[in-house]
This record gives sequence, structure tokens and C-alpha cells, in this order.
Amino acid sequence: MMKTRQDAIQYCLNFENVYEDYPFSDLNWTCMRHLENRKVYAWIFERQGNIWINVKGTRGWLDFFREKYDSVVPGYHLSKEHWNSIILDGTVSLEDIQAMIQESYDLTLPKRKQKKLVD
Repeated sequence: MMKTRQDAIQYCLNFENVYEDYPFSDLNWTCMRHLENRKVYAWIFERQGNIWINVKGTRGWLDFFREKYDSVVPGYHLSKEHWNSIILDGTVSLEDIQAMIQESYDLTLPKRKQKKLVD
């Protein structure tokens, strides 16, 4: 189960060459970044009494998860075409949360590392 900000941060820190960042004076916003290119692969924040995670995705998967779960919605404060928000209210399976974070991580890797994933 992933319910808290710390749960989300700890999971995201398991990825290779990443770090936790607080880019705004509002400490509600945590982002998880790649060391090499500084791209964000997860935004973690509290909203409406729950922790939310914004993740990047491909069109087909974004739509799939939005249709599968009421608690996966178009990205809050981000491009609705490229990002989803996962609301950690206990209704989204841990496996699907992890899959969405993994895809976001992979999509934001430095380009040369993305190529290695495809080769």
C-alpha cells in the first residue's frame, strides 16, 4: 500500500541516479528528479486530504489508467496530454502505481539512456 508522502518518496528513491527536490517555497510540493538531466518524473503533493503523485505517461497508458480508476485523473497543474495525477486514496493498486511511476521514470531519462531501453 502506498498512502503517504514518505511512502511515495521512498519508492521513487529506489530508482537509479535520482534525488528528492523541493523547488518552491511551498514545501507541499516535492519532486523526484533524475541526477543527470534534472527532469522531474514524479511530483508529490497533498491536495484535498490525500497525497497525489503526478506522473508522465504515453497517450494509451494515460487513458487506460484514467478509465480504470476514478482516482487517476488528468495531471493537476501539468499538461493533461502528457501527465496523470494518481490520488493515493487506497483505490489504485500498488502494482499500477508502481507501473505508472516506472513509465514516468523511463520517459524522462536522458535521451541516450532511453535509447538503451529500446535497443
